Amino acid sequence: MAVGPGTLPEFFPVAGVRLGIASAGIKTPGRKDIVVFELAPGSGVAGIFTQNQFCAAPVTLSRKHLAAKAPRYLLINTGNANAGTGERGMKDAITCCEALAEKAGVSAEEVLPFSTGVIGEPLPTGKIVDALPEALASTSETRWAEAASGIMTTDTRPKGASCQIDLDGDTVTISGISKGAGMIRPNMATMLGFIATDARIEPGLLQTLASELGEKSFNRITIDGDTSTNDCCMLMASGQYGGPEISADSPALTKFREALQSVYLELAHAIVRDGEGATKFVTIEVSGAAAQQEALDVAYAVAHSPLVKTALFASDPNWGRILAAVGRAGVPGLDLNALEIFLGDVCLVRHGGRADDYSEARGQAVMDRDDIVIAIDLKRGNVKETVWTCDFSHDYVTINAEYRT
Repeated sequence: MAVGPGTLPEFFPVAGVRLGIASAGIKTPGRKDIVVFELAPGSGVAGIFTQNQFCAAPVTLSRKHLAAKAPRYLLINTGNANAGTGERGMKDAITCCEALAEKAGVSAEEVLPFSTGVIGEPLPTGKIVDALPEALASTSETRWAEAASGIMTTDTRPKGASCQIDLDGDTVTISGISKGAGMIRPNMATMLGFIATDARIEPGLLQTLASELGEKSFNRITIDGDTSTNDCCMLMASGQYGGPEISADSPALTKFREALQSVYLELAHAIVRDGEGATKFVTIEVSGAAAQQEALDVAYAVAHSPLVKTALFASDPNWGRILAAVGRAGVPGLDLNALEIFLGDVCLVRHGGRADDYSEARGQAVMDRDDIVIAIDLKRGNVKETVWTCDFSHDYVTINAEYRT
């Protein structure tokens, strides 16, 4: 179950970025569950990682390797998170990096590992190492769609985005894939995202873009409020296009950032649309806040409310649940008579209670949609924040109750 058509785009190959796919049979025999990114020498890589203190071994190792050398390979496995595995987990992650490095002729520090799947089980390194020759032999610039499927876990469909833009006569390509459907909460989630471009980007700017765009996209989605142990979102720049390097003062930066932002948002939204058991895609807009944090506090109070989320699943315009969530968000000195709450274009709350022009029929008409906007104007300032979430359905409980079976 998912919201919207969810069809993959036409992927534009990114010069200098090749992808390989293989089957290690980690959780399901025959399933393609290993993905390798091969990057041209001189490529830049930046990223953001989970804030969960119980971060997985591959997260710790990727951070370490990223700080030491320019990566040449990314190695992703699904079916096993290699999280909560202690010292053995780190040794297993190192083993996989060393095995790929040996076969590819690079150093182990030039390999970044990523894992997703069940927490607390030892990584089957033998299966992964055995699958590496197949993955390396299959690398191609055109395997984005297969890679999108290869990184899935409880996802019901692959997720991708791709675009090309003209920068002063040179064509720049941006393509990306993501995965995630549950254990999704800002500060990253049980999600992986990989975005690549052939642009040449000044290294410091690359990390700035990865952080800024990740903050406003992947770090603004939530399915269930659970921050995972394995989240990573990587931005790769191969530098293979024909134009000049993009720096902080480049005239082309604004257009490039807008295109990159659209890819980030499309990939992040695709995760929410494929949330475990999701039937609604919900945008929560909080405006009129005095500070960013209070806007986010209100947005997440609504997004994480089980009562709001179950009402959304039932298409029930039970606006009192939204009002209650706003009221418990902890905003000091909130003027209840000033704020307004909207469901789509229908005002629910005004002057501290139900809006005079509200009717159940108008509220129901909005709730019957697949895409819903909940807008809250606090009337306190000029800050606005947006969070994206989904509903809670029977299927969410079933999927997570049966996750290990």
